[in-house]
Amino acid sequence: MAGAGLIAIKRRIKSINNTKKITKAIGLVATSKLRKARESLSLNNDYYNSFREVMNTVLSDSEVDKNIYFTRNDSNKKLYIALTSDTGLCGGFNGNVVSKTLEYVLKDKENSLLIIVGQKGRVYFRRFNIESVAEYVEIPDLPTIKEAKTILDKALELYSRGEVGEVNVIYTEFVSAVKQEAKLKKLLPIDKDSIGVSHENDENALIEFEPEKGKILGNISELYLKQTILNLMLNSKTSEQSSRMTAMDGATKNANDLLDKLNLKYNRIRQSTITQEISEIVGGAEAQR
Repeated sequence: MAGAGLIAIKRRIKSINNTKKITKAIGLVATSKLRKARESLSLNNDYYNSFREVMNTVLSDSEVDKNIYFTRNDSNKKLYIALTSDTGLCGGFNGNVVSKTLEYVLKDKENSLLIIVGQKGRVYFRRFNIESVAEYVEIPDLPTIKEAKTILDKALELYSRGEVGEVNVIYTEFVSAVKQEAKLKKLLPIDKDSIGVSHENDENALIEFEPEKGKILGNISELYLKQTILNLMLNSKTSEQSSRMTAMDGATKNANDLLDKLNLKYNRIRQSTITQEISEIVGGAEAQR
């Protein structure tokens, strides 16, 4: 009986060791990808903030009432773009985004449309029988303006046709390596107040625009929307890698804890078996006298 128990424990130890190698490898890869993603996000944040300053300058005295990007249409429907991952093993990253999306969609399901980004989101939403108008998968670890444009084009198509009156993005904001938060960002119509960036010096008076601000506004609004989506996608990808690194580090630590307990149990049973065998030998020797 003891021999059978030792064999079972050895099999478990081998299985856990194999799992530990996998989780450790995934964790190391996630750490490397996180470093690159954070660098890319930091650079993009600087560029995005500069772009917002340009928008703020143009908006300072421009008329936006007739601009499609700033004026809500008559539709009561809302479009939600959920940014999830293509792969798993990233803790509660996808669950948080899906929960946040469902929080809004289920309030008014009849007037809610959904665009899913990431294969995991597609799997989750199908469980809740929620249909999507478009799905985008296999997003690179470092998204580019190309992917942002593809998603935005679909959203603008629905918005310009009047099929939806509001477009929102649900993403995960990267705060730090230990904190990521699922949030909703209103994309369309553009909220003029949300673009405002404080200026230390009033430089607007020194800037001349050619053509007029009104014409420039129409051209740069779509560029601003692309940059917004790209920034949110980079936030999500950075958060995904951070969540994966944390999850794999936790899994590796749990594997080490299990191995310590199993090795202790294995040694106790083995010691008990050896003691019993010695006792039997001594007892047999005494019986022969």
